[in-house]
Amino acid sequence: MAVLELQHITKRFGSATAVDNATFEVERGEIVALLGPSGCGKTTTLRMIAGFERPDSGRIFIGGDDMALRQPYERNVGLVFQDYALFPHKTVAQNIAFGMKNRGTPRSEIRPNITRILEQVQLSGLEDRRPSALSGGQQQRVALARALVTRPDVMLLDEPLSNLDAKLRLQLRREIRGILSSFDCTSIIVTHDQDEALGLADRIVLMNKGRIEQIDTPVGLYEKPQTLFAADFIGHANWLYGSLSRTTGDAGTLVTPVGEIAVRLERGAADGPATLCIRPERLAVADPRDAAARNQLSAIVESIDAVGPDLRIWARLADGTLVQTLEKNVGRSMPPQGSTIALGFGADDCVVLPAGDIR
Repeated sequence: MAVLELQHITKRFGSATAVDNATFEVERGEIVALLGPSGCGKTTTLRMIAGFERPDSGRIFIGGDDMALRQPYERNVGLVFQDYALFPHKTVAQNIAFGMKNRGTPRSEIRPNITRILEQVQLSGLEDRRPSALSGGQQQRVALARALVTRPDVMLLDEPLSNLDAKLRLQLRREIRGILSSFDCTSIIVTHDQDEALGLADRIVLMNKGRIEQIDTPVGLYEKPQTLFAADFIGHANWLYGSLSRTTGDAGTLVTPVGEIAVRLERGAADGPATLCIRPERLAVADPRDAAARNQLSAIVESIDAVGPDLRIWARLADGTLVQTLEKNVGRSMPPQGSTIALGFGADDCVVLPAGDIR
């Protein structure tokens, strides 16, 4: 049985629908990210799970119990906020003890629990410090410890890494995932940062304008997006437009202004107008004589950006479409600006999506 279950949840504020018929489940120990742009409804969804907002329709279950009449303090959930929400006048130990005292934890158990949780979040020896004497990453781990020490059924984390610099975010992302996994903690993480969602979550609930676009694993969402929004929001993409025809089985052909492209089709794909998504790393500079690259596009190099370990090549197709490809920065010579190159990719390297123009 799922630890957390949302059934057809809808929330309106006046005439605006913040969350529209959202349904998903979270299994025990699973980390799920609510991902999407600002205003997509992810924070409102989190607040309804916590009990700070009431859905206009639909039901929320935690541990199999209906939360319809439960106040926030009656729900066994842990909360971690983006601004940490630590008491500045209390020590680390006093901050962690706060939740346990409110829940009636016996006094004899509080100190051993604090010692144990500080060791688990790698903050042993800092129990007497105040938040102002800690780094941002340490403060976030204190906030995490304060919530985890009460053993909640569900952990709710609202943009937990947004106040940290890029390098620290990457480090703490690994630490948070490890800590949550070690507690076998069922968790919901709200974020607008796709790298954060891809790196932290077992599954991602991608939201747009209050509705769920797709629920999938990070790999599935990136490699097999089901909508134009999902393909465009996650990572980078190249787009080609044309008319699709099925040849046999799952093999198809997309007729485009730059030639015919062999594609692999999902079940249910219909002939007619379609949009092709190709990730930059799947579009490789190829030898025009290379038969292994089943599809080849001729393009003229416009510029090359050195992006740390990668080289991003921008090139223009014959119909004027600007595409990008990624090559590893390993010292190889790159084609000069203005030169003509062949960009190769296989039928499995692209995704066929419904017709639509995202340019």
